[in-house]
Amino acid sequence: MTHPIPQADDTAADRCEQARDLIRDVLERVGDKWSVVVICQLSDTTRRFNELRRMSAPITQRMLSTTLRGLERDGLVTRTVHDTTPPRVDYALTSRGLSLLKIVRDLAGWAEDNAPGILESRTTFDAR
Repeated sequence: MTHPIPQADDTAADRCEQARDLIRDVLERVGDKWSVVVICQLSDTTRRFNELRRMSAPITQRMLSTTLRGLERDGLVTRTVHDTTPPRVDYALTSRGLSLLKIVRDLAGWAEDNAPGILESRTTFDAR
């Protein structure tokens, strides 16, 4: 799904709608559970596809490929193909991906800190 970048000659309403669609699309990508896992796995180094797959179990090969393509498309991950036999493909976070890593880590920390209260709230809600 592509969203046009708002231009100066667009009406304010069109620009707001286009920006809202782009924001929703970006949040959908970075909020995806596998994207978060992959971003965290790439936090400190470059990794090969199979290494990422093992570290991100139980992700499927197809889902990892799809996730990496989406992250690459959004400029969060780079893909480097080495001319070796067998071919070697490495993935790494870009500077944009590294800037997102801090946010992802903060969100994960928040979730961990608040997990007991969330579970308690869910139990209370479900008992109604």
